[in-house]
Amino acid sequence: MKWHHVQENWSAFYEAIQEKWPEADEAELDEIDGDQKAFIAYLAEATGQEPVEIRDELREWLTGEIPADIVMDPIHDNHSIALSSKYVNEGEDEYDDDARFGDDGNDSDDE
Repeated sequence: MKWHHVQENWSAFYEAIQEKWPEADEAELDEIDGDQKAFIAYLAEATGQEPVEIRDELREWLTGEIPADIVMDPIHDNHSIALSSKYVNEGEDEYDDDARFGDDGNDSDDE
């Protein structure tokens, strides 16, 4: 993942940040608001490590995957739909309503 993924979804990353750096405080993370330099400085102070060590840890942490709960956030839906277009037959629109494929109104439990 890239830092912009973290910055754009800052509060959603709190759990992952606190898992990696248990010293991180949620109130302090609110103040940092995705600023990478402020985050590194904060972690250096909170952990007692040198900023260069934190920068290396952060670089390693960023090589991981974006947590699933962030990827599944509805703000990413249109991007995911657009990526799915390669699986949609020519002449069809990936944004079309798919109601005809579901069980809309046809489920016996609805009666």
